[in-house]
Amino acid sequence: MKVDLTQTHDVDGSYEAIDWSKIREKYKDPGTNYCFDVLNKKIQAGYLIKLACFRHLRDLQRQGNKDFPYHYDIEAANILLKFAAIAPNVDTGEPTKLMDWQKFIFCQMIGWRDADNLKRFTRVIVSVARGQGKTYLMAILVAFSFLVESIDLQNQDYLVASINYKQTMKIFGYIKSMLRKIIEIKPFKDLAKDAQLELQSEQIIEKKTNNILRAISHEAGQFDSYHFRTAVFDEIGEVTTRERISKIISGQVKVKNHQFVQISTAYPDPTVPFHEDEKMVIQAMEQDFKREADSYLGLIWTQDDLEETYEPETWSKSNPLLNLEDQKENLLSGLKDKRDNDLLTANIYDFQNKNLNIWLKQSTSSYLNLKDVEAAIDDGFKIKGREVYIGLDYSMYSDNTAIAFIFPYRDQQGKPHWHITQHSFIPFKQAGSIEAKEKLDGIAYREFPEFCTITSIPEGIINPEQIYKWLVQYVEDNELQVVFLGYDHYGSFQVKNITESLSSSEGWLIQDIAQRTSELGNPTKFLQESFATGKITRFNDPIMEKALLNATIKEDKIGIQIEKDKATFKIDVVDAIIDAMYRAMDHFEEYGLTNDKSTVVDRMTAEQVRDWFRNPKSGLT
Repeated sequence: MKVDLTQTHDVDGSYEAIDWSKIREKYKDPGTNYCFDVLNKKIQAGYLIKLACFRHLRDLQRQGNKDFPYHYDIEAANILLKFAAIAPNVDTGEPTKLMDWQKFIFCQMIGWRDADNLKRFTRVIVSVARGQGKTYLMAILVAFSFLVESIDLQNQDYLVASINYKQTMKIFGYIKSMLRKIIEIKPFKDLAKDAQLELQSEQIIEKKTNNILRAISHEAGQFDSYHFRTAVFDEIGEVTTRERISKIISGQVKVKNHQFVQISTAYPDPTVPFHEDEKMVIQAMEQDFKREADSYLGLIWTQDDLEETYEPETWSKSNPLLNLEDQKENLLSGLKDKRDNDLLTANIYDFQNKNLNIWLKQSTSSYLNLKDVEAAIDDGFKIKGREVYIGLDYSMYSDNTAIAFIFPYRDQQGKPHWHITQHSFIPFKQAGSIEAKEKLDGIAYREFPEFCTITSIPEGIINPEQIYKWLVQYVEDNELQVVFLGYDHYGSFQVKNITESLSSSEGWLIQDIAQRTSELGNPTKFLQESFATGKITRFNDPIMEKALLNATIKEDKIGIQIEKDKATFKIDVVDAIIDAMYRAMDHFEEYGLTNDKSTVVDRMTAEQVRDWFRNPKSGLT
């Protein structure tokens, strides 16, 4: 049965359409029971947890298939669950009985095995709202991995990390406190003595085997030369680039039975690598019929909609501790107080972001919201032969130069839509190198050649001739009918050379658009409203997405305009789109450029004008 949830998102309907009697009869473990309780609506859960539960049940059915080399080992999961039953809570000093959702996490991480009986999931995402005990839960996992999974192994590296030293030492402190209690209990007391275990200030070492658990912050970044068997990175949602994370992952390649665990709540910046990884694994789970990302686990407790901010009865979707009866009243009261205070102080975004685990933009001045930007993706759109409006935002130094293309079209119902794409030219002179430029901007430009070009000049500055040739070739290769090109000449005389060359050689209608609210207000508002109403589509372009999400607005008596003073936000793409939208927004109106006969001659080349005069049946007057 082929299941594709990328469009319908109807995980409930797909679950109900399948006979699960054999699975229900065979599997009685806590992880599988949780999945049935969620999908049978005994436990309230959001779409993404339903998706993870559905994946688990489908994978149980797949066992034994040639294209599915994994199996579910309940006994392996039970070993960790037994260890968790004696692991003390750092606050009380006594073991905390795990809830069903916590057991589900451990069963997924440890129970699923590959053909060699090693962990199936080498990459793990666990995301839940603030205050749900995820750090404590991962402390149990690390303690188990270091103390139990390391038996008979030598010279193994283990890692706990977080964004800074203080946060790193928090989870490391949990582990030290936990181990201090556990090694007083047999047989762990004998095990620790035999291994000569020592709890040091920034590491835990077994002197006999040289197995070492290290606490290293992202700020320190000293992940080179280590090959971590188990690595846990707490609050990884605050990390803006992949550079240091990649060192952890690359070091694990040759380590058997390795696992890299990323845990975090949502953060204000939705363009960070952690959220990109979340989106990847979500798509893999939705495309149930594909065997992609089989080694990647995503467990994300979050609300389904911002409207649930005002529906406390739904908050257990992101705060599963609300299902614990003896804590529910106190936790719910605290959450309501936080929400109400944030509403009064116009800071509701913080509550939604951290307490409901929803990715969004923190600032009220954000131009677009994440949901609308992500919903606009349409990689199937064909541009060849279409009419196009072009916008050019030119820069010479640290800013990128961006060319935006807007393709007006009608959907199947005949309603007007606009598809946007872009191509950026990336200078690196000021940064010193393209590697430094990528780190500074938080974008791996070299991974997206279809959406950007690294400047060809050795000095790393923008080359106007390169831009001119690329644009002409792009239009020619795609047989585009250029209706209009709008540009901002401010700050560079080079852009005038490009536009004058285009005007003389191509005959395009080209306009210098004054960068003031009176000119930009309408297209800026039109683009914003079109995203909100679903009239905009775009390719899955991370450079464009980052620009759209970084853009903020400023307002004056006339209207709104994109804030241009924050160069490090990389919003050049948005500026270019708005320059193109200056005339593209009128495309379907009677006074639009393609409908207003009085402007037809203005858009003709000299040869087209001659042909027009020779053809009295053209219908143009």
